[in-house]
Formats: sequence, C-alpha cells, structure tokens
Amino acid sequence: MTQSLLAIQGLTVAFPTSKGDLLAVDKIDLEIGKAETVGLVGESGSGKTITGRAVLNLIPSPGQIRTGRVIFKGKNLLALSSDDMRKIRGKEITAVQQDPLSALNPAFKVESQMIDILMLHRGITKSQAISESGNILRELGINNPSQVLQKFPHQLSGGMAQRIMIGIAFSCAPSLVIADEPTTALDVITQAGVIELMKRFQKKYDTSILFITHNLGLASKVCDKIAVMYAGKIFEFADATDLFRSPGHPYTKNLLSSVPKITDQSKKIQSISGGMPNLIHPPVGCRFYPRCAIHIDACKAEIKFAELGTGTAPHRALCLRAQEVGELMA
Repeated sequence: MTQSLLAIQGLTVAFPTSKGDLLAVDKIDLEIGKAETVGLVGESGSGKTITGRAVLNLIPSPGQIRTGRVIFKGKNLLALSSDDMRKIRGKEITAVQQDPLSALNPAFKVESQMIDILMLHRGITKSQAISESGNILRELGINNPSQVLQKFPHQLSGGMAQRIMIGIAFSCAPSLVIADEPTTALDVITQAGVIELMKRFQKKYDTSILFITHNLGLASKVCDKIAVMYAGKIFEFADATDLFRSPGHPYTKNLLSSVPKITDQSKKIQSISGGMPNLIHPPVGCRFYPRCAIHIDACKAEIKFAELGTGTAPHRALCLRAQEVGELMA
C-alpha cells in the first residue's frame, strides 16, 4: 500500500439556503499516496470541484465545512490558522484550474505573476526569480520565454496559458497538485501536450495529483486510482484498471457505457436516464436509486461499501448489488 500523503476523512461541505442545507459533499473519505495520481470523476454538480477547494480550505461563501478532517503530512489542514494555511497553499499544495485565463491575473504580466510566487515561496531574489521564470518557460517548451514573460494573459492562447499555469503550479516542487478539469477548454492535440507536461513535472518532483475530471477516457490514461463521485458521495473507488475492467456500481457502469467508442457503428450515444437528485432533500438510502436499472427495495435503506477486490488499492463500491453489477448490466 502506498504511503498516504493526503487523507480526507468524513468531509462534509454544506451551502445554507432558504429551503435548508445543500450538502455538496457529504461525509466522504479519500486517500492519495505519494507520487500517485488519483482521479475524481463524475457528472457536473457531483461535488468534485468543492472537494478540491475544501483541501485548499477555499470554500466559497456561503459554503461551510461542517465536519471532517483533511490530513496532509500528518497535519489537519482544516485546523490551521489562515497564516499557516497560506504557507502551505501555493507551495506544498498548488492548483491548476479549468480556465487558465481566469486563473491568471489579467492586470499583470506573466513575469510579474511568476516571480511573485517564486520570491514568496522559494525565498529567492527578484533577479533569481526572473531567471528561474525563463528556465521554467523553456522547460514548458516555450521557445521565446523573454517575449512571453512580458505578455498579459489576454495575449496568450488557451494552450500556452495552461502550460504557464502548470509551470507555476510545479515551480515550487509541490507535494500535491489539484488539477481541476485542466484540459476541458483545449483541443485534443493541446490536451495531450498538457497531460504530458504534467506527467513530466510529476515524475521530476515526485508530486501527487488529485485529477478532477468528467472525462473517463482521460482519467483512464492519467490516473493510478479513481474515485467515482455522485450527488456529494463517493460511490466507488478502485485501481483505474480494476474500475474499467469490472465496475462495481451501476452508476460507474452507466458512465462507462456512455463513453463513445470508435469501434461502435451505432450513431446513438447511451445516456443515463433522469437527473441529479435534490441535495437539500436527497433520496433516503442510495442516492442513485431513482435512476438505477437494477435497484431493489432494500436500496432505500442505509447502504454500506462492499469490498470487491484486493489489488494495490481496495476496490469498494457503495452498492448492495456490487457483486452482481457485471452480470445484471451485461
């Protein structure tokens, strides 16, 4: 078993509304080992991004972390002071956002944004930071770093801006990078280049990555382990290979079936009937029950994880019929 770098334990994030609390994340557990990539996949609105923001302790108002712990290198990040958390955020834990042009400050040149981070977290001089910024851009495959450093974010293409965000994220040799849909806005060729860059920097610094995505095909190529999230809950967790070979939850099976295959001659893309449940008043028992093709009455009661395998990561599925999913949904 890989030594745990990050352990999310019983995490609940709520957003108060006039009709009650919306539980965007509801008592989830998740571990990430050193130098491994763990995928967090699921439909939009499942709670993936909020989970990533909770690790950084950056839940947007009026959201509140109600319960749980986020243990990073033996420390509970949720118990740290704002000053102590700022020392970790940006150095030990960094992020790559979905839209790099929004993540970069539009009022400042690339050079200014890069050297500020390097001076703050690496304690080097301004001249050293300028030199290091150029080195980072060259490592990103940017051939004219001196020109790019003098540009504002709006003068960059989406692909170049994302490469710069990756360079910034890895510039202080972080232990953990939270990559939230880092390739969604990019074309396929640029997407492949961005993923290759992340893998190269990850290997260089032994960095762990929490890879948040709705793209199962991409997750299969990038992730060592995958957690499937739905309606604020983690429904399944397994090695990537085990998950794709033998999913143990109907929701996971449905997600895999909805991915278009190049060998499929049918023009119809399979979809999951229904929609995400109301997270203020979620269904009792299994939250996927209303959309599940193999549900039984017992699914309306409390559901516990079923253990399905003993690979390098335990294969767990939050389903009463986990052992039968492959046969029943063949």
